[in-house]
Amino acid sequence: MTARKPSYRRRRKPSRRPLWGIIAVVGFLLLFSISLVGGSMAYYLFLKKLPSIAALRDYRPSITTRVYADNNELIDEFFLEDRKLIKYENIPKIAIQAFVAAEDARFFQHRGFDMQSMFRAFFKNIEAGRIVQGGSTITQQVAKTLYLSSEKSYVRKIKEALLAYKIDKYLTKEEILSLYLNHIYLGHGTYGIEAASQGYFGKSASGLTLAEAAMLAGLPKAPSNYSPYLHPDRAYQRQAYVLTRMLEDGYITKAQKDRALATKIQFRSIKPKDKVAPYFIENIRRYIQEKYGSDVLYKEGLEVHTTLNIQMQKAARDAVEQGLRELEERQGYEKRKVQGALFAMDARTGAIQAMVGGRDFNRSEFNRATQSRRQPGSAFKPLIYTAAFDKGMTPATVIVDSPIFYPDPAKPDGVWKPQNFDEKFLGPTTLHNALIHSRNIITIKVLEEIGVDYATSYAANMGIASPISRDLSIALGTSGVTLQELVRAYGVLANEGKRVQPFFIRKIVDRTGHVFEETQPRIEQVIDPRIAFMTSYIMQDVVESGTGQRVKKLGRPVAGKTGTTDDVRDAWFLGFTPSMVAGVWVGFDQERTLGKHEVGGRAAAPIWLYFAEKALQGQPVEAFTVPEGIVFVKVDPKTGAPAGPSTRGAIFESFLEGTTPENAQTVDAANIPGGVKKFDMDPNF
Repeated sequence: MTARKPSYRRRRKPSRRPLWGIIAVVGFLLLFSISLVGGSMAYYLFLKKLPSIAALRDYRPSITTRVYADNNELIDEFFLEDRKLIKYENIPKIAIQAFVAAEDARFFQHRGFDMQSMFRAFFKNIEAGRIVQGGSTITQQVAKTLYLSSEKSYVRKIKEALLAYKIDKYLTKEEILSLYLNHIYLGHGTYGIEAASQGYFGKSASGLTLAEAAMLAGLPKAPSNYSPYLHPDRAYQRQAYVLTRMLEDGYITKAQKDRALATKIQFRSIKPKDKVAPYFIENIRRYIQEKYGSDVLYKEGLEVHTTLNIQMQKAARDAVEQGLRELEERQGYEKRKVQGALFAMDARTGAIQAMVGGRDFNRSEFNRATQSRRQPGSAFKPLIYTAAFDKGMTPATVIVDSPIFYPDPAKPDGVWKPQNFDEKFLGPTTLHNALIHSRNIITIKVLEEIGVDYATSYAANMGIASPISRDLSIALGTSGVTLQELVRAYGVLANEGKRVQPFFIRKIVDRTGHVFEETQPRIEQVIDPRIAFMTSYIMQDVVESGTGQRVKKLGRPVAGKTGTTDDVRDAWFLGFTPSMVAGVWVGFDQERTLGKHEVGGRAAAPIWLYFAEKALQGQPVEAFTVPEGIVFVKVDPKTGAPAGPSTRGAIFESFLEGTTPENAQTVDAANIPGGVKKFDMDPNF
């Protein structure tokens, strides 16, 4: 038997494919896990660094503060960003559709960011080698505008997309659109659709037409490049693009598009609107800024309701310019260096109705009605005479107009020798005539009689807040005062002895309707109403026959007084009716002479007249009320003595009951023929 050879079977090597497969699967899973964890961590870290969006429901952007006249007409605005909020429901549907079609066609479908747009923008940027397209949705624009910078980087784009996603989950589409349309910059300093509509078209966004809405919707991409003022051709091309997109998205018909393209849009002038009351407005701005701060003034959207009367303000502005121009023509000035100011208020409440602080606010913001202290000259005299009447003198009191001398070491010869304006002396003169004709010497003697301290305290009580010199020279108006102070003091005479506090703000309301402050007139009885009447009664004769006769043309009862300083450096006229008191000042800032004969009655009174003619137009003619306790006596105007049958030119003089001349026959105001201030027309009475 043949022995069998052992058989050897080759051992097969184990296959490595399952192992590599396992390794590959494990590796993939590991990488996927790492990527997932890394991505989750990155997402978490991004989210952690992203700002909170909870405040979006209490959206409080910087909005414009608006200032209104007394008839609620808008007269000015304060802002860092010209933004006016409008409720979503008040925005026309066609305007919303225009912006959606132009900026984010899939706005109502995506969840804050649109991957299609982002990929399209990504490949465009790769192709260009730089970031040329953003692919941002409206929600992303809101995220960027409210929370992020304008830096062009992929990191910022990722943050923008994540924020947009959060915003889309947190807010409704309508709330997002409301944020967008109220916040977006639309060129020429306007923020939001409401401010833009008012800026470009002069109307609220609630009244936008299709053509106008499409024009605005074309601006967000590049407001300067598509400005209808700077680049009208580009603006209309962009408008056509928006209308085409609206047609493609089914928002409008072909006929609507064609009509909109054919519409000629009326744009508001790009030139800044002339400010009707720049000095008044500047007072408002400073007051709010000092009291509430700049943020409140420029960002909180206050509504400031003022006392300004548009009709009176325009009359004041025009009157000052006309009067100064006439003065320059008389004097032959080559340049406008002459300045003027006018201040008018309601005599009964103190509401400031008109204010002109200078000739040109753009050249000088210095307010000559409230900030400038100038010598009032004879315009200060009524305050001294009022104090004298309160101390027992009467309009019929006679004082001798004669030379006087006082020691004064400051003078070259050591003596002060005051003079009347005409350098003449009239001898015995009633206080009535002394005030009408502005006699300096008699006023000094009156002041000496009643006492300087008494007179200065009396003037302060009437509203003069500036420091007053404690010497006899104040009889000539040598202490500087503001025009506003003088108007306030004259207001006491107009308002039956009541002093009012001038005010220019009626009410301030914030964006929520909360009243910040509301002014109530501050009125105080400071002198006897009978004393106030006596002075105002004489001052009516200043207009009828004295230094203020130019104002007589007004044709209604007016009391007033002129004022002129040494070398004719300052010219004044202060006048009032029973309800309105106003003052005018004319002079150079450098305090040089206005020129020969440019006294208060010539340089300032005409301005007051021009103003009053327009300011009081259409208002009823008012007579000054005669208070109880005033009686009238027919007197000789030269001597103040009771008139006899043969007295020529006799007048009725006013007296406090019980202070009439001896044996004088008193007459009640109701029994004067023709009424008070008309009696001298009846010589037979």
